[in-house]
Amino acid sequence: MNEDELTTIEDIQQKIYTLRGVQVMIDSDLAFCYGVEVKRLNERVKRNKERFPESFCFQLTDGDLESLQLQITNNKSDSNLKSQIATSSWGGRRTKPYAFTEQGVAMLSAVLRSDVAVETSIRIMNAFVAMRKFILTNAQVFQRLDTLELKQLETDKKIEKVLTAIESKENKPKQGIFFEGQVFDA
Repeated sequence: MNEDELTTIEDIQQKIYTLRGVQVMIDSDLAFCYGVEVKRLNERVKRNKERFPESFCFQLTDGDLESLQLQITNNKSDSNLKSQIATSSWGGRRTKPYAFTEQGVAMLSAVLRSDVAVETSIRIMNAFVAMRKFILTNAQVFQRLDTLELKQLETDKKIEKVLTAIESKENKPKQGIFFEGQVFDA
């Protein structure tokens, strides 16, 4: 792996996605980080199945792929992965990618057995920790934004009701406007 490839925590953080409520990295990104082929990485995992329970590593479903595509589209920084996870009959991946949780990434260094794997795992683990700290320190802000968004939706519904009532003109006043006890009809 070159010095300029995925060396910073920020670069690695861009490769961490949230699927099934947990933060994960996709096998193709991990293979790139470790400097191995995706096929070889997955081969090692399959040979050591007992080290990778479902909570460490899982194969993506169609729903997971849709969620991942949405996150990639929102991120806009990784069009390469978007093309890598697409399945096609004329090339590319023929199987759905695997996702590795933080624990799965830690286990990868044990099954890949190289100095690069250990160093890379440490860097990736630091990226997971940094993201977790960011989420924890900003949890209150995220909660307040959610509350604000809910209030805004309620307000939008109320305004829509008022505008609909005004436009329908079904509710006509039964009497004129009162001013100091007098009725004015126009």
